[in-house]
Amino acid sequence: MTSLIQEATRIIVKVGSSLVTNDGRGLDHAAIARWAAQIAALRALGKEVVLVSSGAIAEGMLRLGFEQRPTDIHELQACAAVGQMGLAQIYETSFRAHQIGTAQVLLTHADLADRERYLNARSTLTTLLRLGVVPIINENDTVVTDEIKFGDNDTLGALVANLIEADALIILTDQRGLFSADPRKDPAATLITNGRAGDPALEAMAGGAGSSLGRGGMLTKILAAKRAAKSGAHTVIAFGREAEVLTRLACGEEIGTELAAQTGQLTARKQWMADHLHTAGQVVLDAGAVQKLSKEGKSLLPIGVSDVRGEFGRGAVITCVGEDGQPVARGLSNYTSAEARRIMRKPSSEIEAILGFVEGQELIHRDNLVLL
Repeated sequence: MTSLIQEATRIIVKVGSSLVTNDGRGLDHAAIARWAAQIAALRALGKEVVLVSSGAIAEGMLRLGFEQRPTDIHELQACAAVGQMGLAQIYETSFRAHQIGTAQVLLTHADLADRERYLNARSTLTTLLRLGVVPIINENDTVVTDEIKFGDNDTLGALVANLIEADALIILTDQRGLFSADPRKDPAATLITNGRAGDPALEAMAGGAGSSLGRGGMLTKILAAKRAAKSGAHTVIAFGREAEVLTRLACGEEIGTELAAQTGQLTARKQWMADHLHTAGQVVLDAGAVQKLSKEGKSLLPIGVSDVRGEFGRGAVITCVGEDGQPVARGLSNYTSAEARRIMRKPSSEIEAILGFVEGQELIHRDNLVLL
């Protein structure tokens, strides 16, 4: 079987902090130059490439003299601000050596949670690609707070893959892929070369956070592959220091762990809803409503809601959870949280009598709902 990357025309490449900063010793100029050369080769093959790069905080820590990752949010933001300068400079220099322009794009979850900003981000990235520019994307750590963080750049890479409907996500890391156990602790661990994105067995194999520099471990990469697959993107997890790793993948060689997407692409609006990491509120569904949504493809009626959590307005994206707390779906609410509390557990025929108006017979119509 050839590499999943060979047929891809639009690719997201994500590189982690330990690779970019040579395990915290400062920006690895030689490694970044090698990736730039490989991406130039991919472009010569007719492929569009977006680079999602960690490393700003790690570089800022080095420049500001921090020996350990700060816990204070303002110190972390200061590290990001200082480190981002060096990161952007080295990428620009490395790609200019191949007559390729770069653009720095800093994102927060708020940019993707708002529909208009989501579409603006999409248009900007696709325009940059059309103009032959390589976008360099990072989370905007200088302003972001924990409440609106992507959490790690693996997740960000998957969201960007969804955003611009990429064909593939390549996650370059300091491990050779997903192993049956932690190879740093178990010498008998074997490399998983092929799998299905979203397979629960893979999540069980993945461990915790990988390094003190970054936020993501192998589990975040497995979950990122699951998220990327929602828009039909395949994922490869590979060792970033492997010689010519990107060009070899593009030429059909199997390297690392390849996780194939099994599902078709969601519609653009449903993909936007699925990509919400933080929603305005929650509604708790009884077992019957969970069955109607997940098995029968029905809309969510107020009578199936047993609790409303948080405060939200009409048209907000909310999460539907079962009585066990597990997310079932996300969707656009026809009613505010206050209105939803008044009509929950009531048949739709009583909505007008209770509220004085009817926005819809459903709390969430099935056309505005996506299963998780």
